[in-house]
Amino acid sequence: MSVDLGRIGVWTFAFDGRPATEVREAVAELDELGYGAIWFGEAFGREALTQAALLLGATGRLAVATGIANVFLRDPIAMAAAERTLAEAFPDRFLLGLGGHRTVDQPAGLLPHHGRPVPTMRAYLDAMDQVPLQSPAPAEPSPRALAALGPGMLKLAAERTRGAHTYFVPVEHTARARQVMGPGALLAVEQTVVLDRPERAREIARGFVAGYGQARHQVENLERLGFGEDDLAGGGSDRLVEALVAWGDAGDIAGRVREHLDAGADHVCVQVLSAGEDLPVRQWRELAPALLEL
Repeated sequence: MSVDLGRIGVWTFAFDGRPATEVREAVAELDELGYGAIWFGEAFGREALTQAALLLGATGRLAVATGIANVFLRDPIAMAAAERTLAEAFPDRFLLGLGGHRTVDQPAGLLPHHGRPVPTMRAYLDAMDQVPLQSPAPAEPSPRALAALGPGMLKLAAERTRGAHTYFVPVEHTARARQVMGPGALLAVEQTVVLDRPERAREIARGFVAGYGQARHQVENLERLGFGEDDLAGGGSDRLVEALVAWGDAGDIAGRVREHLDAGADHVCVQVLSAGEDLPVRQWRELAPALLEL
């Protein structure tokens, strides 16, 4: 893969709520700190491909990856054209992560879901590959990855793209994903973390986990891993919350990240939760020495 993600990256939704000038400053610092990649989600904040351009333009080394760009928000022509534009303008620095689930009711006007996830994604990739693009070609195409949890999508990710981007998963899932995809595919795992004392961290973590209680694809994935109704009720059992979110000091968090790497992850991107609404720049700074040693 021409894009080098490194072993450790950052995942965030926090950019969506901050002015572009502040985002540029923050991502430039992540570049200087030595993180390998920055991942970001797409919901109802900034559009994913324009946000990728904002981040790429503010940095000189860091890889930028969509985690994920939603296929139901743009047709394959628009996605393929944007992918090619970014790959040509920023050589070896952009990874297109694709997915399509929603965790909230879909507003009117958005493209509907079409059938089962795996055939839908396969058809979308086929359509992207058939677009007759006329813009300047990059020296190397940007790699793609799929948001994947279940065996079917993990297999498709390994067969048709560089690999999988997993989210909201315990270490056990990382080991299973590596088994399903085999040794050659990229496995980039998101790990949510709270840099705080256990009492406060558990409260923040449970609020985060509760927010995914209505996301069917996440619940089904946790059920496949052996979590039951008692684990999913009331914002999540202690067992579930502790499996999904790492907390403590930088060393504690680095220990969980190492577990994912040992289980088969090629890359781990940490999503920092905090009680405030500001960008977690302080936490990114504090975590960098321990994480980047990995």
